Amino acid sequence: MTLTLKPGTAWMDAWQRCLTAAPEAFHHDRVLNLWDARWQADGRILPTTSPVDGTPLAGLPRLDATTAHQAVRASLDQHRVWRDVPLAERKARVGAALDAMTEHRELLSLLLVWEIGKPWRLAQADVDRAIDGVRWYLAEIDPMLSGRTPLPGPVSNIASWNYPMSVLVHAMLVQALAGNAVIAKTPTDGGLACLTLACALAAREGLPITLVSGSGSELSSSLVTAPEIGCVSFVGGRDAGGRVASAVADLGKRHILEQEGLNAWGIWNHTDWPDLTTHIRKTFDYAKQRCTAYPRFVVQRELFADFLAAYLPAVRSVRFGHPLAVADPADDLPELDFGPLINAAKAKELEDLVSEAIGRGAVPLHRGTLADGRLLPGQDTSAYLPPVTLLNPPSTSPLHHAEPFGPVDTIVLVDTEAELLTAMNASNGALVATLSTDDPATYARLAPQIRAFKTGHNKPRSRGDRSELFGGFGASWRGAFVGGDLLVHAVTDGPPTERLPGNFPDYHLMPG
Repeated sequence: MTLTLKPGTAWMDAWQRCLTAAPEAFHHDRVLNLWDARWQADGRILPTTSPVDGTPLAGLPRLDATTAHQAVRASLDQHRVWRDVPLAERKARVGAALDAMTEHRELLSLLLVWEIGKPWRLAQADVDRAIDGVRWYLAEIDPMLSGRTPLPGPVSNIASWNYPMSVLVHAMLVQALAGNAVIAKTPTDGGLACLTLACALAAREGLPITLVSGSGSELSSSLVTAPEIGCVSFVGGRDAGGRVASAVADLGKRHILEQEGLNAWGIWNHTDWPDLTTHIRKTFDYAKQRCTAYPRFVVQRELFADFLAAYLPAVRSVRFGHPLAVADPADDLPELDFGPLINAAKAKELEDLVSEAIGRGAVPLHRGTLADGRLLPGQDTSAYLPPVTLLNPPSTSPLHHAEPFGPVDTIVLVDTEAELLTAMNASNGALVATLSTDDPATYARLAPQIRAFKTGHNKPRSRGDRSELFGGFGASWRGAFVGGDLLVHAVTDGPPTERLPGNFPDYHLMPG
């Protein structure tokens, strides 16, 4: 079967639609930065390409440190005005921005496909979760703000590339709803056009948004440690997160730092294998490129044969490929579990880690091939990595203790409950975990010993939406927890004696 690009979905089609939808933010040859309430043609352009097939995309306009600090100073001026805008007006403006994003839902989704490689279904879900989640806050915000005031300065957002809408834009709009000006750094690895369009639609409604691009090392003094910043919200890896954590802790600055952890799924005295098979395929959504992915299965040794019989059909059914490739121009876009990884460098890194682990003794249980994917004839496939499953990665391999952030599963066999818990807690804290066991009493006894913020019984846990809280144990989280009223409380000031739930340098407090 020869595939072709779905008509009307090419990058240039999306780009022309951006020029029409937001000409103030998109020029024919570049994307602009937004600061001081104006779209500005500044910054050195860094060429970028799509992970989907190597198509050249809009270049990233990287600011220098001096200009970034000017943007932060301008955001503080906006903040001092916005914090006094009545809540009813803030709600009206945020609602109008959501209406505009709903009108451009399809374009925002298409941009996510090209810029970060999300399949169509997952790209639409990312946009919808952002819009629906903020609409929930519009309805619920009044009591959440009772007795609270905006922060002294704007909220600075530095987020990874994988969820530009449902994590980053969602957070920005709630922060603005709570009375703060907001600053966001465009992720270097992808999401520029999608974020720019979303911010353009919000800025038209008078929301105090700043959107800048640049390297983290060059902009950190402005976006993290500048005295104008009221709070730092970070989503990303532990290395970068650790540097941010050290900086904000020294300054006593409000912070929300969501970091990675090796989320594990334990199997102990379990027999419902058909149910497990259903869940396993879903764990491959977006190639496990998300903070709540499950790349580690810790399995009771005597159940290993039954586990494999449930696991292998699931991993073999995973569908990956070019998100916009169809057999007939009239066909709907394909239902895929994932497309490419974020870039060719990441795919090569994981390929090397897999080869190294096998060379040191890991057993390959499954290795897909590019021939299994839905790909266009002759397309660039350098960012694609088929699913891989390894048994018992050696302790010397990074795959033994770190999150791969790609479609690579590792399986560890254990013989005792103590070994189960040790293996599930290998990364010193995680965001989510699951324990599959038939006995509720066993789950109730073991789950509290798993160092994850959320632990599921026989089913996966997710970041959550709306009223559901989110955080992490150990090194997977620093600062205030979020979700529901905690997100609003994290970006506002309450009583002088308030202790926010979270992991702080001087205390750890779980939500009551």
